[in-house]
Amino acid sequence: MQNLGESHWWRAAPLVAGFVVNVLSVDTGLFGMVPIVLWVVLARSWRTGIAVGMLLVVLLAWFVLPRRMELPGRWVPSALEVYWLYPVIAAVVITVGLLVDRRLLVGVLWLPAMVVPGLAIAVFLDLDASMPRDEGVVSAASGLEVAEGDGHCGSGHGANCARQLTATGDRAGEVVRAGLTSGGFIHRPPLPTDERMCRRTGLVLVHEVCAELRDTSPTSVRVLWYVN
Repeated sequence: MQNLGESHWWRAAPLVAGFVVNVLSVDTGLFGMVPIVLWVVLARSWRTGIAVGMLLVVLLAWFVLPRRMELPGRWVPSALEVYWLYPVIAAVVITVGLLVDRRLLVGVLWLPAMVVPGLAIAVFLDLDASMPRDEGVVSAASGLEVAEGDGHCGSGHGANCARQLTATGDRAGEVVRAGLTSGGFIHRPPLPTDERMCRRTGLVLVHEVCAELRDTSPTSVRVLWYVN
C-alpha cells in the first residue's frame, strides 16, 4: 500500500481549498490560484507540501476575502495589491519551501514567471481604470430603491471618474449613512454643499474611496463616489 507521500493525494488539499477561496473572491479570476498550482507542481515532500500549500491558501484568503466582505482598514489589501503584492509574498513563501526541500534552483525561473505577469497586470489595470467599482457604496443602500445615474470622468484615467446613484425609501439618508458607516466609511470635512465620507484600504499603497451625499428630499439621497 502506498503511503501518503508516495500517493501524491496530498496535493489535492491546497488545490481544493485554494479553488474554494478563489470562487468566493471578488474579481481575481484564476490568478489567485497561480502560486498554489506552482507550489503543488514543485513540491516534493508531502509534509512541506501540505504546510506551504495551506499557508498559500491562507495568504490568498487574506488578500481576497476581506474585500469580498467589504471590510475596511489598512490591513485589508486593495484590488491592485492582489496582482503585485500577493505574488511577491507568495514567492517568498514558496522560496522558503523550496529551501526546505533543497530545490531552490528549480524556482529561479518559475518564481519570476509568476511575479512579473502580476506586476504587469497591476500596471495595466491601474492605467486602464475607468469607473470605480461598487466599493461598498451600492450595498450601503440595500433595502432602498436605487437608480444609478450616468457616471462621468474628468481628464486623465480612472482616478478622475465617478459614479452616482439616487436611493429612495423611508429614511433613505439615514439608511445609506448607516450602511456606509458599517462598511468602514468615516466622516471627512464636508464640502460646501455635500456631506463626505471616505474609506481607506491597502497594505502598502492607500486605496481611498470617498462618497459625497446630498439629501434631495426627506425620502431620497443622492450619492456620488470616486477613488480619491
